[in-house]
Amino acid sequence: MTEPAHVPGRLEILPVTGIGDVRPGDDLAALIATAAPWLADGDVLVVTSKIVSKSEGQLVEIPLDEPAREAAREAALRAETARVVARRGATRIVQTHHGFVLAAAGIDASNVDPTHLVLLPKDPDASARWLRDGLRERFGLDVAVVITDTMGRPWRLGLTDVAIGAAGVGALADYRGLRDGYGNELQLTQMAVVDELAAAADLVKGKVAQVPVAVVRGLAHSPGAGHGRGAAELVRGADADLFSLGTAEAVARGLRAAGELPDAERFAPADGAVQLPDLPFPTTRSVTVPENTVAAVLVWAPAGDVRAAVEAGRRVERLRAVLAADGLATAWLEIDDPVRFAGEIPEGGVPLGVLAIGRGSLPSL
Repeated sequence: MTEPAHVPGRLEILPVTGIGDVRPGDDLAALIATAAPWLADGDVLVVTSKIVSKSEGQLVEIPLDEPAREAAREAALRAETARVVARRGATRIVQTHHGFVLAAAGIDASNVDPTHLVLLPKDPDASARWLRDGLRERFGLDVAVVITDTMGRPWRLGLTDVAIGAAGVGALADYRGLRDGYGNELQLTQMAVVDELAAAADLVKGKVAQVPVAVVRGLAHSPGAGHGRGAAELVRGADADLFSLGTAEAVARGLRAAGELPDAERFAPADGAVQLPDLPFPTTRSVTVPENTVAAVLVWAPAGDVRAAVEAGRRVERLRAVLAADGLATAWLEIDDPVRFAGEIPEGGVPLGVLAIGRGSLPSL
């Protein structure tokens, strides 16, 4: 995190044209220095991640024909995904192994031949440092480097470029503790400087003009030997993220807030057990659990009480939503032989089913 940079009277955003198609093994520093001989110390070089990935060989070969093509895309997505945050239809928002949350793990099929997909760089901050070092050591240029990718934004339409790697410029400008023109102390203001640079540069790069690099000139960012902490500083930790679990958590929080389910601290397994509070429907915990499950509850209702049975089913489904938000699989197991559970429920009760809780696929009773 850095102190706020001095705001100049004006900034210039300059496209770097003539780089051409980048292939695995290409020398990006040389390509950029040749295409932009006018680069000057203090410039901020904003580079589309796709050409970084291509030069580093971050490509996946895929067939042209379906269904093999879609299967290859699915395999690439699984490999790049740390966890699924949300999905709707064919769209999946995932967290990558870098910590970024974005659609389809940033895998791209545009501006590349039809037989390949482009993955994100393995370590975008390291790529930014390598490119900056190459320009300084071989071409005598002291510039900052920002590597960008295109992302959507929660609650807003449209895409924008953001920084996924940076070197030589602080990712965040921290205004906390400073006072505004009215004397109010700023409490939360941290500006994502490298994201602002990424979005500004994209105005001259575009998406179809084949201009993968731009230069922002005029920002006082104190270049020099140090690379800084990189864009990884922008990844919000789960402890500070109110929406870290995505749509499943949103459902669970809403149900808990509405009093539909107990406000448990957590349901996730600890030492092989699932912590389940008292549930808002009749249950028994002593049933024999199917293999590979970590817990099971027998759900029952008073005999002849249809309303109680329906209410129990409704609350079971809400419990399953909460368990899913906490990363647990569930299965509702029908009971073929109610007699086997006769000794596990109070007199006058009838078993409705067993909720098995675990990970992955769950077997039947």
